Amino acid sequence: MTAVPSLAEFSAAAESLVGVISHTPTELSRALSDVLGSPVLLKMENLQRTGSFKIRGASYRLAQLTAEERSRGVVAASAGNHAQGVALAAQSLGIPATIFMPLGVPVPKLLATRGYGAEVVLEGETVATSLRLAAEFAERTGAVLIPPFDHRDVVIGQGTLGLEIFADVPDVDTVIMGIGGGGLIAGVAAAIKQAAAAAGRTVRVIGVQSENAAAMPPSLEAGHPVEITTHPTIADGILVARPGGIPFEIIREFVDEVVTVSEDDMARAILVLLEHAKVVVEPAGAVGVAAILAGKVRGTGTTVPILSGGNIDPMLLQRVVSHGLAASGRYATVRVPLPDRPGQLARVAEVLSQVGANVMEVLHTRHGHGLQLSDMILQLSIETRGPEHTQLALDTLRAAGYEPEIVAE
Repeated sequence: MTAVPSLAEFSAAAESLVGVISHTPTELSRALSDVLGSPVLLKMENLQRTGSFKIRGASYRLAQLTAEERSRGVVAASAGNHAQGVALAAQSLGIPATIFMPLGVPVPKLLATRGYGAEVVLEGETVATSLRLAAEFAERTGAVLIPPFDHRDVVIGQGTLGLEIFADVPDVDTVIMGIGGGGLIAGVAAAIKQAAAAAGRTVRVIGVQSENAAAMPPSLEAGHPVEITTHPTIADGILVARPGGIPFEIIREFVDEVVTVSEDDMARAILVLLEHAKVVVEPAGAVGVAAILAGKVRGTGTTVPILSGGNIDPMLLQRVVSHGLAASGRYATVRVPLPDRPGQLARVAEVLSQVGANVMEVLHTRHGHGLQLSDMILQLSIETRGPEHTQLALDTLRAAGYEPEIVAE
């Protein structure tokens, strides 16, 4: 069993990373405080160098390499954040870096990794394939493999984030963050709980996983890491089928609770953060806020959700915002059967304008199963102020003689 890193080790790591990483801000969110009923402060690690917390663990791990190990270069596998962290850390230390990435990696993450000077190898359909190829490369060339979460040095580096939170928010009661392989939460939980104990206090730590990739609950129940079958999720940063063995042992001892959130929950959280905090956060980085909005976390004092990353593909962000609006009842697609006569579109638009519903998109078709020759279908995407306003728009259309129905997303 790997020894739990001590408070002294976390503190030494934090000292060694001064000037390498940014001390990211912690900002009060009045909107989320109102939801939870107690103060909520956002730890904005999405503003970290490379756009995520991963630079902490990567930098600390690479700093521990011997001169001989550095001369052999490093290799890693990732779909984004770990890749960027290793690439920048290696560039800063003058170490050659090779990064294996799957073919479907978002273009911004690919370009950023290359921009930090790493040699990127695009091969395979999944991160699992990239991991296998990276391990084979390390065996073949002697390069040092830098794991994304399952290494003690990586856990120590990520734990420096916990010390920052405790320094900036000494009255913190609860810290919430996402769990993928477990490196972040293992480090933060061990660091902040030891720091709090030294100050005569306690801090609650809550982990959050996507419902579609929740390997931690069955692993905790079994008492050892369990591999699950994952399903697609927008939270690719925490899409991990099996927790790391080293983080798992720490999580069992230091993490108080693990909850799950849905795709809709994450989309709503991203939207709330955009509108109220004015920050861009990737789905995996927004799961703590998602848990608050979904009522999965109780307010017992000052709560700090970690916004662990902000590297979201612009095209995904566009889809997530639309989905978040729909999940919040502020965006709906409405199907309206109409007689195929001139002026029908204008009449429907006029009815909707009477209640202030904003028509965003229109699809007009005369083709479809069950349509008579004299019929047509009008499909409208409308923006409203919320579920009650959407219902008012539907009721007004019905009062005008139409038969609207909501089209499921």
